[in-house]
Amino acid sequence: MVDITFKSFTLRKAIATATVRVSRPETIELVQQRKVPKGDVFEFARASALLAIKKTSDMIPDCHPLPVEFAAVTYEVEELCINIRVEVHTIYKTGVEVEAMHGASLAALVIYDMLKPVDKQVEIQNIRLLEKLGGKSNSPVVEAEGLKTAVVVCSDSISKGQKDDRSGKLVVEALHGHGIRDVEYFVVPDEVSAIQRRLEICRESSVDLLIFTGGTGLSDRDVTPDAVLPYITKPIPGIMETARQYGQLRSRTAMLSRGIAGFSENMLVITLPGSPNGVKESMQAIFPQVLHVFHVKRDKPH
Repeated sequence: MVDITFKSFTLRKAIATATVRVSRPETIELVQQRKVPKGDVFEFARASALLAIKKTSDMIPDCHPLPVEFAAVTYEVEELCINIRVEVHTIYKTGVEVEAMHGASLAALVIYDMLKPVDKQVEIQNIRLLEKLGGKSNSPVVEAEGLKTAVVVCSDSISKGQKDDRSGKLVVEALHGHGIRDVEYFVVPDEVSAIQRRLEICRESSVDLLIFTGGTGLSDRDVTPDAVLPYITKPIPGIMETARQYGQLRSRTAMLSRGIAGFSENMLVITLPGSPNGVKESMQAIFPQVLHVFHVKRDKPH
């Protein structure tokens, strides 16, 4: 199965359709009047579709088990066709397209099975996905290519050359993966004055996005949030709340991060943990959605 542990829970929706075509109007009348010998076609097919939706992962090996939080099966009769519409919702890390299509497929098979004794020319047609919502494919698209970005590693040992940096390079790599190419890279010691001076330089050079990594913990030398906070003119607490929530599902100590985020005038500042895992998880949690702030800021009327 595909690894989805890095994904976030979002509202996912899918609508699938299928069509059963009969050969004569009398068959449609039997269905509508609930006079098919095997029983109520619509209700049997509906019950079977709901069961199919819930059991999709049992039948299709690569599908992940997921919580089905809403499912609806509706019908529309159009001349000699019975159109089946199946809608499925979940709040999870992967979509429900296959669940919806599985439900529509089984509903069509049940209708076929119930009608074949009274109509030998019943056909199943056009099983397809009509619509899907949720996940990255429906996230706001932000043009990131023109953003000027800086990554600052806050570490005494790295600034002295005693250790190699991994976390800052992970941030740069992740930014490149989101189409951001204009990225400057700096290393500063865990000193309030050094951190603040680098922030001022970045702001003066019209950096759009400044990401610090390191110094968000609880030791006496972890001073990055304290250094940055006086420069935040518009806090955005939800950014790091999202990162901490995402991280705590993977590491119980993620709640101890003191990272903050917000605008310093026109520059978005984000302070990430110093550990490679903490950086990787935080970037997965907030990107690319966090880039939407630039779209909102550009479009806001003056």
